[in-house]
Amino acid sequence: MEHAPHPHIEARKKHGVHTTAKEHTGFNGWLAVNITNLVGTMWCAYAFTILALISLPEAIRGGTAPLVAWIAQTFLQLVLLSIIMVGQKVAAKASDKQAYQTYQDAEALLEISNDLHKLLKTNNQLTEDIHKLVERADAADLTKG
Repeated sequence: MEHAPHPHIEARKKHGVHTTAKEHTGFNGWLAVNITNLVGTMWCAYAFTILALISLPEAIRGGTAPLVAWIAQTFLQLVLLSIIMVGQKVAAKASDKQAYQTYQDAEALLEISNDLHKLLKTNNQLTEDIHKLVERADAADLTKG
């Protein structure tokens, strides 16, 4: 029986590793990714901090409730949004690296599996050849004796 590699191997080679950069969902996805890339920077977080600090004196003058509202609704939401997005981008890059490494490991395992299949086939053929030789030798001994 001739070895035929699984068809998934060729499909896998054509597509390559899945990464966040390869994920596209049309115009809306493109737009969302570009806005996320713009807002998800530390420079944007710094700009949002400056923007939020402009209204801080007014919040302080307003007392406890306006100050708490400023912290929760203005500073945390505005500034942490960008910082969290930066963290997500870093995590996505790490995830992409892990996916690429896993992909390479799987490729190596598929090659090893293919090589093992070839070795087993060769081993089976050699065993069959040896068996036939032994049978012939036994048959020759029986005819002599």
